[in-house]
Order: sequence, then C-alpha cells, then structure tokens
Amino acid sequence: MLEALKNALRIPDLRRKLLYTMGLLVVFRIGSFVPVPGVDAAGLAAQLGVEGGGIFGFLNLFSGGALGRFTVFALGVQPYITASIILQLLTIVIPKLEELAKEGPEGRKKIQEYTRYGTVALGIIQSIGVTSLAYNWGVLARTDAFTFVTIVLTLTAGSTFLMWLGEKITEHGIGNGISLLIFAGIVAGVPVGTVNIFRALGEGGVNPFSLLFFAVAGLLVIMAIIMVQQGERRVPVQYAKRVVGRRMYGGQSTHIPMKVNQAGVIPVIFASSVLMFPLTLAQFIPGIAPWVERVIGIGTLGYNLLYFVMVIFFTYFYTAVTWNPVDVADNMRKYGGFIPGLRPGKPTAQYLDRVLSRLTLAGALFLGFIAVMPYVMAAITNMPTTFLYFGGTGLLIVVGVALDTMKQMEAQLLMRHYEGFLK
Repeated sequence: MLEALKNALRIPDLRRKLLYTMGLLVVFRIGSFVPVPGVDAAGLAAQLGVEGGGIFGFLNLFSGGALGRFTVFALGVQPYITASIILQLLTIVIPKLEELAKEGPEGRKKIQEYTRYGTVALGIIQSIGVTSLAYNWGVLARTDAFTFVTIVLTLTAGSTFLMWLGEKITEHGIGNGISLLIFAGIVAGVPVGTVNIFRALGEGGVNPFSLLFFAVAGLLVIMAIIMVQQGERRVPVQYAKRVVGRRMYGGQSTHIPMKVNQAGVIPVIFASSVLMFPLTLAQFIPGIAPWVERVIGIGTLGYNLLYFVMVIFFTYFYTAVTWNPVDVADNMRKYGGFIPGLRPGKPTAQYLDRVLSRLTLAGALFLGFIAVMPYVMAAITNMPTTFLYFGGTGLLIVVGVALDTMKQMEAQLLMRHYEGFLK
C-alpha cells in the first residue's frame, strides 16, 4: 500500500487531486473551530447534551465536533443529505423530475441545482430551530433580532459552504466529497473518544472485559465490512463473433461484476439522516421531545427497528437508482453480448434483476445488522451509549468511504500501469 501511495504521488495529475482533496478537508477542519458569534458554546453544548447518547451527540459525531463547539459548520452536511433524499424520492413520484433524470448530464445538473436550493431552505429551517433553542436556554450574548438573524445566516452559510466543498472534492479531487466530509468528521473524533474510553476505564466506569469484547467485535466487523464491500457475483457474458470488412470482431468471454453491496454506505447515511430529522424536530416542540425520545430515541427498540428497516429500504432504493438491469441487457444485445443459456433482451434483464435482488437482500441485511449491532451489544454488556458511535454506523462509513476512495485511486493507477492498493 505504501508503494502504491508513492506511485500515486509520482503522477502529477493524481498528486494534484490528492493534495486538492487534502487541502479542502483541512479547510473543513479549520472551519470546525471557527465559533459562531454571540453564543455561549459551552452552555449550549451542555443543554444539547452533545456528550451523551442522544440525537445531538450523534449529530456532533457527524459534524466532527462542530456542533459541540457551535462553530460555523455546526449543522454539518445534514441539510444537503436530507435535500438529496427528498429530491431522489420526488424523482420517482414526479414525472417531470423523472424526465430530467433521464436527460443525461444536463438533466442531472438541473436536479443538482434543485438540491442546492433545498439545502439552503433546510439549512435556514434547522438554523432557526437551533438558534431558538439557544434563545430559550439563555445562552445568547444578546437577544435582539440582529443577533438572531446573524446566527441563522452564519449557520446556513456554513452548511452551504460545506455543500460546495463536497461538490468540489467530487469534481476535482478523489472520492465522493460529501462522504469524505462525514468520514473526516468521524475520524477527527477518534482521538478524543479513545481518551474518554480509557479515562472511563481508569475510573471504573467501564468493565475491562466489556471493552475487550467490543474491541474484538470491532475488528471482526471491519473484516466483515471489507469482505462484503469487496464481494461480487460475476455473471459470465459471451460476445458473438462478427465480421466487419475483412476483420473478425468479438468471440471473447467476459463477465458482469455485480456487487453484494451495490449501494455502498449511502443507505446507512440516508437512513441515519432521515431518522435524525424527526428527533431533531421534536427538540424544538415543547412537550413532544420526551415522548419521541422514549419511542424512537437513539438506542431504543423503536429506533433500532426503524433504523434496520430504513437501511434495507434505502439499499434497494439506491441500488435501483444506480443499476438498471434493462439498460445493461439492452447494451449487451446492442454489442452482440449474451449470457450463456439465456436469450438477449427481456429474459436477460429478468435474470439480472433476479440476481441483483438476491444480492441486494444479502447486502441490505448485512448493513442493517451492522448498523444496529452496537446497541444490541450495549444492552448485553451494559456499555455506555456514549462509546457506541465508533461502532456500527461509524465503522461502516469510515471503512466504506476508505475502500471507495482507494478504488478510485486504484483505477487511476491502473490506467498508468501501476499496481493498485487493492489486490
């Protein structure tokens, strides 16, 4: 891997992409320490309970600690993720958006523009909610309208800027920009979280055997994630021979790689964001928050069931959006390809759809199990829920994003005849 990294740094174009990505991630981390003016960040963090196992602790993890410090990036990329989910769901419901999605790059560019507008709108709504909480709890330095509007605009601008950073990383850097920002936020919290765990261990707040059990389980989970992320079903494809002029083309055998987890970590990010939305909204409505926390609060039975079901739903949903068996079958027939034993066209599309559905079921069940597993283990071992954010969802995102980014780097290296990261 180190040799592959040296090879990557020797290539000017790939080196530029790597440095560009690292530079924007550094900007993200710097912005995570720029405070919002006019707010007592420590007092607000104590009221929100970002150090506990509640919804705001989860949001603080995704934002890399920016919410706990109440910086300009306190909202993180949640408004963008929520807007993306809404637009993708509306694409199926509204025919006009479905037509735009099928128009190629120009249509996708228009949908991306709508997503940006939705991000700003959701950012304003969430900013008003958080600022209202700060006002009610008396942690604002001044309570005039100018201070209120300034905080709302600052938080919205920070979330919009993160959206821009993510798009620029995707466009000019390496990997998926939004996923890398979440990845950086989670990884940034690892040192502090590790210190807290050992401090609790020294004070007797954590059972050493429970901690050892969690560590071993974490290693096994990482291995399982890598195996599933890399796992694929290779469907054999044969291309018929054809004569063009005096030359003969085709006749070779190849395969279609169908991944066990075609959707990657997107279903986990989508499911956690959707579940966080009602939990966050409930905090702003007096009298409802305690009931919502009891029913679908993080770690409860209702939360785990909803989380598991939504991960499965978004796995199928995102796979259906990104991988169309009918289009694959049509392209195969266009170039003279066929699956041995099947006629080109509709029978091939039905076969691919059946294989994809079975693979997606296995991948969806795995993602759902890994997502809720830490909470089940916590109930068995009596571990504090504060330490659970480094398992399950966090591990899936970190390992999944790292693998996807390395695959992109590997593709760049193999184009230039270098050995990649992944064997």
